[in-house]
Amino acid sequence: MQNDNAFLGTEKIGKLLFRLALPAVTAQLVNMLYNLVDRIYIGHIPGAGTLALTGVGVCMPLIMLISAFAALVSMGAAPRASICMGEGDYSSAERILGNSFTLLLIVAAVLTPVFTVWRDELLLAFGATENTLPFASDYMGIYALGTVFVQLALGLNAFITAQGYAKISMFTVLIGAACNIALDPVFIFGFNMGVRGAALATILSQAISAAWVVVFLLGKRTTLRIKMENMRLVPKLILPCVALGLAPFIMQSTESVLNICFNTSLRNYGGDLAVGAMTILLSVMQLAMLPLQGLTQGAQPIISFNFGARNRARVKEGFTLLLKCCMTYSTVLWLAVMIVPEVFAGMFTPDPALIEYSAWAARIYMAVSLIFGIQIACQQTFIAIGNAKASLFLACLRKLILLIPLIYILPQIFADKVMAVYLAEPVADIIAVSITALLFAKQFKKALAEMEN
Repeated sequence: MQNDNAFLGTEKIGKLLFRLALPAVTAQLVNMLYNLVDRIYIGHIPGAGTLALTGVGVCMPLIMLISAFAALVSMGAAPRASICMGEGDYSSAERILGNSFTLLLIVAAVLTPVFTVWRDELLLAFGATENTLPFASDYMGIYALGTVFVQLALGLNAFITAQGYAKISMFTVLIGAACNIALDPVFIFGFNMGVRGAALATILSQAISAAWVVVFLLGKRTTLRIKMENMRLVPKLILPCVALGLAPFIMQSTESVLNICFNTSLRNYGGDLAVGAMTILLSVMQLAMLPLQGLTQGAQPIISFNFGARNRARVKEGFTLLLKCCMTYSTVLWLAVMIVPEVFAGMFTPDPALIEYSAWAARIYMAVSLIFGIQIACQQTFIAIGNAKASLFLACLRKLILLIPLIYILPQIFADKVMAVYLAEPVADIIAVSITALLFAKQFKKALAEMEN
């Protein structure tokens, strides 16, 4: 069984990263379609497209929070499993998988009634208005019922990636996305279900993805298998995984808090048009983040496996290549947004006023996004080597310590208060990336030295 993953410690880093990251990046790009295709179709609903788009945008914090709980379990547990495999301890790696499966089911059982019963109250807290609440409530009422599928599809797929089966992991997303693309127009327009049809198409697609993942992890092709004897929760085993998963959980869950802050501030200063523009900007930011996450997903099993195997040179080489790739991508995307922001805005709405407004806001909101590759490469490497404290601090730094206060502070300084709200993002990025680079330089050097000893 162990030989199945030996290539993680022997194959050339460049070739290996390409082999693992390409399917992961492809999967992340396709994964955007779950949300983006919904928004594109919704934005073109006759007579209600703009309000419906804004309503679904208000749902995004809740959707991201559901995904964040999957990350809490899997994004700490999967690297731990990879490290165990690098150490040759495959039994512990399988126990981590089994415990994670149980915990994901428990999380889904708790979240489903919460987001079903109290969805209207939550949506109002996240910036829904009298005009947009009916659309948001219709969408979220159906989406919440598929929480268990989201938890299993996202949570367990991380273990497929962690073993180096990047193509299988990619197919998890491709299958679901293809179903989503096919079902969206049928339910939205064919059955005239509107936003409810978009939500139904999404959860059915997630159910198919979840089934694919579970069947694979029960089968003979996987190195780590889901086994009944490993499903009893062992706190000593699973709690360190959850501790490591706190960083990606905070990164994703605080998007919900950020959306509250952005949406309420923009609603006060700029109205529904400004909130609609933020919905589009968040979609563009996903375009920036998801391929970067794909790169880090491809690099994670390489760095984690070799960290467990105490191969200092390969860990260092893996991070260096990851950093270069992340920086290249973020720079290219930044140039595209700065030059033709109207193209990105036009993907989500035919409304000329909203396109013009979003293009103006994008140049402010993503003004320094070219340096964000540094942030994600360093932070995800901390997670890959099991450094929970540093990754947790960096996850809190950018959003909780910097960005949220700046959303409220900057409008008190600048006369153009809407511009000031959008400006909070680049100001926070500059400070956070500077601190991240300094901390990583110190901590990574220390980790490499400890590997030698």
